[in-house]
Amino acid sequence: MKKRLIRPLRLLGAALLTAAMPLAITTGLAPTAAFAQELKGGPLRVAILADMTNFDPQQFSTVNFFLIKNLYDSLVEYTPEGEAIPSLATEWAIADDSTSVTVKLRDDVTFGASGNAFTSADVAATLVKAADPARGKNVYATMGIVKDWETPDAHTLKINFNAPVPERQILDLLQFMIPIEAAGIDTVEDVPAGTGPYILDSRTVGQSVVLKKNPNYWRSGEPTLDKLEFTIFSDDASASAALESGAADIVYNGTARSAVRLEAAGYQVLRGPGPLTQVFRINATKEPFTNQKFRQAFNYLMDREGMLRIGYAGLGEPVALPWAPASPAFDASYTDTYAFDIEKAKALLAESGLTPEQQSDWKLLTYGTDQPAVAISQILQSTLTEVGINVELDIRQGSEYVDAQLAGDFHTTFGAVGNIQKFPTRVATNSIYRIANNPVLKDPHPFPDYVEAIKRIESTPGPADAVKAAYDNLNEVLVEASFAIPTNTFDVGLIVASPKLDGFTLDMDNLLVARTLGFTE
Repeated sequence: MKKRLIRPLRLLGAALLTAAMPLAITTGLAPTAAFAQELKGGPLRVAILADMTNFDPQQFSTVNFFLIKNLYDSLVEYTPEGEAIPSLATEWAIADDSTSVTVKLRDDVTFGASGNAFTSADVAATLVKAADPARGKNVYATMGIVKDWETPDAHTLKINFNAPVPERQILDLLQFMIPIEAAGIDTVEDVPAGTGPYILDSRTVGQSVVLKKNPNYWRSGEPTLDKLEFTIFSDDASASAALESGAADIVYNGTARSAVRLEAAGYQVLRGPGPLTQVFRINATKEPFTNQKFRQAFNYLMDREGMLRIGYAGLGEPVALPWAPASPAFDASYTDTYAFDIEKAKALLAESGLTPEQQSDWKLLTYGTDQPAVAISQILQSTLTEVGINVELDIRQGSEYVDAQLAGDFHTTFGAVGNIQKFPTRVATNSIYRIANNPVLKDPHPFPDYVEAIKRIESTPGPADAVKAAYDNLNEVLVEASFAIPTNTFDVGLIVASPKLDGFTLDMDNLLVARTLGFTE
């Protein structure tokens, strides 16, 4: 049974607190209501800050997050607490040896645009696309565990794995696998082909996307809203102004600072369980960062509380590991152990044996168009002066920064990582954490213990408690190697909404879910 959660912000003097409060409980088979009253329909006007790339759900880019779960459904969903629940799959059974999973599919689902029945053939076609390195896009890496699959009948799918696979990794695959109609695979970038609660009405490139209600949607009583009208704004300030003037009902994926201001003005602010983690990325192949003690000192040089407050208006969690709280590898004790401590940092810097000149012989690459990244880079720069390290910020804009980051052409830089709330080895999809073809650390990987720690988790099947020792080992290795120093989580997919809206469902990946939304008046 799915719990619908809202995490409203509360301002208490200068302190910023977050809370979780259940709104409603539903199986998804009955009309959704936030409280006792029925929610009302109508058009929902959503302000967004960037245009979409395409309609392919395997193009799992942030700019597409407002579309994916409104045009498509997953095989399974996660509650905000990380519990897997049925969606297009009614049930699933993992083999005793963890080398396969058998999935039963709903037999009452049709595709929104074509009206054709949803079957196992559509899931098989989706798997073929996902397993193709040229077409699988963001889902391709997830398919690495899959050997092949079978479709015994129209509503049964069996996925076979190359080796025993941990339970959470299997569930992540099912949750990430969003079926596309087989007949629409080749045109999905331009024409959506999903089973979702809405279908495409119109699109004006660079200006708007309009979705209309799917009259044959399989969840009874959903969606409530008749239409979703997404308008693209040039910046966060103009999107916020539209909400305040009544020209928009929601701002989706805006900034933390605007969210805090609007919450204080009476608007709802909702944060999902799928944040990103900001990570101080270190090119450990370049001096002075080949020195392990020098790298380890940065665990104590991060004023995580200050970075969170100044960079992200306090929205998020200080962390010393690259996991969101929803991750099975999350361990809050590390945040205390590696708290900001100048004296401990000085001790490690002394142990490094590097001269003051050597310790300062590098630059901090900074993304000039990302204001939070600029702010936290300046905080670190100021902290470093306290320990005698004087470094410059190498501020670059747009593609100049992105090209340098992706090529590993830097000493250090702050950069966000995702996939941190799911199976822990998903972190290796991020460039700095890759165990092969790492653009920063190169091949062969300079930290074999880290590579082995990732492989150990993937070769330890069973439920989460059975692999805790493997998670603990990975965490220890990450801190020991110190080629990436996490500072804080921050929100992607922030929702700032009119107080007249209710029925929010928070998605594990912070995608916008509009099928349960409605107006209270």
